[in-house]
Amino acid sequence: MLIARKMKYSTFSFWFLCKILVSLLSFSIQTSQANPHENFLQCFSKHINNNNNTSIVKLIHTPNDPSYISVLNSTIQNLRFASPSTPKPLVIITPSNTSHVQACVLCSKKYGLQIRTRSGGHDFEGASYVSKVPFVILDMRNLRSITVDVDTKTAWVEAGATIGELYYRIAEKNGNLSFPAGYCRTVGVGGHFSGGGYGALLRKYGLAADNIIDAHLVNADGEFLDRKSMGEDLFWAIRGGGGASFGIILAWKIRLVAVPSKVTMFSVSKNLEMNETVKIYNKWQNTAYKFDKDLLLFVSFMTINSTDSQGKYKTTIQASFSSIFLGRVESLLTLMQKKFPELGIERKDCLEKSWIETVVYFDGFSSGDTPESLLNTTFQQNVFFKVKLDYVKKPVPEVVMVKLLEKLYEEDVGVGFLMMYPYGGKMDEISESAIPFPHRAGFMYKILYLSAWEKEGESEKHMNWVRSAYNFMSPYVSQNPRATYLNYRDLDLGTNNEKGPISYSQASVWGKKYFGMNFKRLVNVKTKVDPSNFFRNEQSIPPLLSRRL
Repeated sequence: MLIARKMKYSTFSFWFLCKILVSLLSFSIQTSQANPHENFLQCFSKHINNNNNTSIVKLIHTPNDPSYISVLNSTIQNLRFASPSTPKPLVIITPSNTSHVQACVLCSKKYGLQIRTRSGGHDFEGASYVSKVPFVILDMRNLRSITVDVDTKTAWVEAGATIGELYYRIAEKNGNLSFPAGYCRTVGVGGHFSGGGYGALLRKYGLAADNIIDAHLVNADGEFLDRKSMGEDLFWAIRGGGGASFGIILAWKIRLVAVPSKVTMFSVSKNLEMNETVKIYNKWQNTAYKFDKDLLLFVSFMTINSTDSQGKYKTTIQASFSSIFLGRVESLLTLMQKKFPELGIERKDCLEKSWIETVVYFDGFSSGDTPESLLNTTFQQNVFFKVKLDYVKKPVPEVVMVKLLEKLYEEDVGVGFLMMYPYGGKMDEISESAIPFPHRAGFMYKILYLSAWEKEGESEKHMNWVRSAYNFMSPYVSQNPRATYLNYRDLDLGTNNEKGPISYSQASVWGKKYFGMNFKRLVNVKTKVDPSNFFRNEQSIPPLLSRRL
């Protein structure tokens, strides 16, 4: 009897103790979930290696700090994502060394927070600084060193540097070297290179991502990796597949390319009758992708207010042809007369400049501005915008082009914009599977549909114009898939679940448009390196729910 009572009492005590422990554990979990902000901060402070004595105040920005809003808004380029109702991060971390990034990864993972990594803030859909679930922004602005080695024609550039800074630092060492990246000086190299990165040297040297030879990255386990330790599959994936799906890019090692001492450029605008405009465009679309690699000629269209011969105001369509030629003016004039006389380019239309001066000019500065202008990282966009993009593989019929241009009249004057950018050249020589970016041989040019407006509250109106132009072109652009470009992110194409599993078929709806057949390999890499899908956003590569494809 006594033994039975003791056993009953012991069982009761054990049951009671378990209840207390479960209650305490439940309370602890609830408290942890209720205070992810405080828990993250404590974890982050514990993990960082602050050997350079960086003030913690300069690393961490919370909603209670005076610096929070200014840091958050400083590189937001699209006002669609700068409203009071836009979801805000619990914390903004501005790391200044690798340990800060590692701590952010480990602590975000521990407390169930997503990370949005921002280099320059130019993500067209705000994916680098907006999330619908609790999140942290890892703003890379303090990791921006650039080391140029002229002898080996290489450079290391940290993810927070801008392409303007990169161009300047290369030219500072050698004016006959550069790198094939974009036009806008404030674009951050972290995201730009990892999505592909195209610019004035596209037809000569390919994409930025085609010229990356090493990288530093922090993975989902907080480990520091270079090309050798990450392996060739992951190194392949982050060059065009979007680094944010696989880790935090810290730095790139890039191959520098040769540019001549003098470059010739022109930008001419024509206000012609519709049939004349379309005739010249038709010549462009059948010619520009076949030009010599040294010549880039792209065209854009928008509406402007003008006056007719009687002085009456009218709205017309203006076509602008812009060119960069890697050579002297005489050679360009000879080439244009032979290949595209319809454009009527004369010597007075052309400017000869050094390569770095050309970069300054195409960034929107006046001809008198100096290369030091590229070091100005402030950029007041002050507009709302929406972009969609297509690729063309066979000439667009003239009658279709007339109707597309007429759609510009449906948008406010100067708000709608179409740009056509040629491929060919080096892009035809690189395999579609060399990196995740697949749009190579057979792609003539791409079409950019853009609406940019200044008035708040008009987003749906202008976004619908972009969608209307895009939908109209459906039969006349690339098919199966209808290709587009990751760095011109478009959430209209489809999105992932914010939480929970993501099926391959669900993600392939948008994934194959960006990556074609390379999407399958990207998913397999993701499954290997981040099976828990810690690094995720609205259009991140998902891991497989089952085994390999």
